[in-house]
Amino acid sequence: MPIYSPSALPLSLYIHIPWCVQKCPYCDFNSHERKQLPEQEYVDALLRDLDTEIDGAQGRKLSSIFFGGGTPSLFSPQAIGKILEGVKKRIVFEDDIEITLEANPGTVEAGKFEGFRAAGVNRLSIGVQSFDADMLPRLGRIHDAAEAIRAAEYAHQAGFAEAKGFNLDLMFGLPSQSIAEARADIQQAIDLQPSHISHYQLTLEPGTAFFYRPPALPKDDDIWEMQRGCQKLLSEHGYGHYEVSAYAQQGKQCLHNRNYWQFGDYIGIGAGAHGKLTYADKVVRRSKVKTPDKFMRYAGQNECLDDNKAVSIGELSFEFMMNALRLNQGFAPVLFQQRTGLALNSIQDKLDHLSQKGLLTLSDQQIQPTDLGVRYLNDVMAEFL
Repeated sequence: MPIYSPSALPLSLYIHIPWCVQKCPYCDFNSHERKQLPEQEYVDALLRDLDTEIDGAQGRKLSSIFFGGGTPSLFSPQAIGKILEGVKKRIVFEDDIEITLEANPGTVEAGKFEGFRAAGVNRLSIGVQSFDADMLPRLGRIHDAAEAIRAAEYAHQAGFAEAKGFNLDLMFGLPSQSIAEARADIQQAIDLQPSHISHYQLTLEPGTAFFYRPPALPKDDDIWEMQRGCQKLLSEHGYGHYEVSAYAQQGKQCLHNRNYWQFGDYIGIGAGAHGKLTYADKVVRRSKVKTPDKFMRYAGQNECLDDNKAVSIGELSFEFMMNALRLNQGFAPVLFQQRTGLALNSIQDKLDHLSQKGLLTLSDQQIQPTDLGVRYLNDVMAEFL
């Protein structure tokens, strides 16, 4: 049986706010359209939910908090402030805690970012996806390019760049997108000088409108050229490529996501939220019911749990690799043992096989994917299934 040291693992908190103005055709997240938001009822439910998770903290301080959705920026700064006040009464914050809130440019007016900053949020992640006027309606976005640009300007004005920073989310490989259009999106993002840029390839996820009615996507070779060309452009402007889809100015990497990728611990609260917690003899994954109304009704009770199970020993190495190999620098071998409780020699034959194929580089200090391994990362991860 693996033996862990939970106190050595960083602890984060994920808070899910499930509502949005309009469901995007590519989105497979737990999000629900609703015009009237039950802010106070949901805030109370979140804190009741957190009360059931306190034991999992095991005395640790919170190193990061992430408000995801849905569209968390639909909530008022006052509601976000109440949530943070309630969390801080229950779990101690690290002095340099990172607190991120996702925002949609179509839900932000002048002054709202200042309100979030005053409430304690010190990092923003703004979901732009594209600056192309013709592309945005095809993606179901409720904002236009001008609103996206203004949102970045508001983030600067509110002081987020000087705090933990702000991120612009963009996608590539969009319906009928050209290589030049993908490059133009990245150049516009760079011109706005965010601290961090996330650049994802559009995928057609089961259960989404795009999955059932697939749009015409660019050819694979063009998508690869988009990715490589945009990576080069980002590098030339000082954005270090540190994870498959993440680029950051020096000192502005997303600490919350790094904790996921390094197989750290996190509590998840809210409708459909997932958590992963380590105990002395097991790693447990928990998730909450997805329906917002059901969540608010049962928060704080056993009926709020959708799943609660220990990760099997056979799954641990795959789960670790599925996260850690997303980091371009890979991981230190000692981290594998610390986070899984398993000896590295339990997967040595698989590591050697991938190294021989030119997909991984191995040393006593670091295990990381090669350029070829990055391109075929799904195949690398599948080796550990």
